[in-house]
Amino acid sequence: QVQLVESGGGWVQAGGSLRLSCAASGRTFSTYAMGWLRQAPGKEREFVAGISSSGSSTVYADSVKGRFTISRDNAKNTVYLQMNSLKPEDTGLYYCAAESRKYFTGNYDYWGQGTQVTVSS
Repeated sequence: QVQLVESGGGWVQAGGSLRLSCAASGRTFSTYAMGWLRQAPGKEREFVAGISSSGSSTVYADSVKGRFTISRDNAKNTVYLQMNSLKPEDTGLYYCAAESRKYFTGNYDYWGQGTQVTVSS
């Protein structure tokens, strides 16, 4: 069982930055690929970024490439999402997800509760 707790969300003006964190419980964090997803009001949840269990491989949605960076610290059981040049369309509830695979495939095993990000124009 893995528990995920997100933090770092908030309100920011367009062009600003935020750094999200996701702290995971358990001693097997380094065996899980991790990802970030988001859901805007009235829209379906969408993939944002993923990172392999070792951190050597990352993947991004086209809409965030060049602006967002996913990283992880396996010693701290934490995955991060650095978000720069934020746009109003980045607004949403951001979720952390884990899957018991080396690479992130979208077949999530665990979810966090989410942290709200609001970007004003």
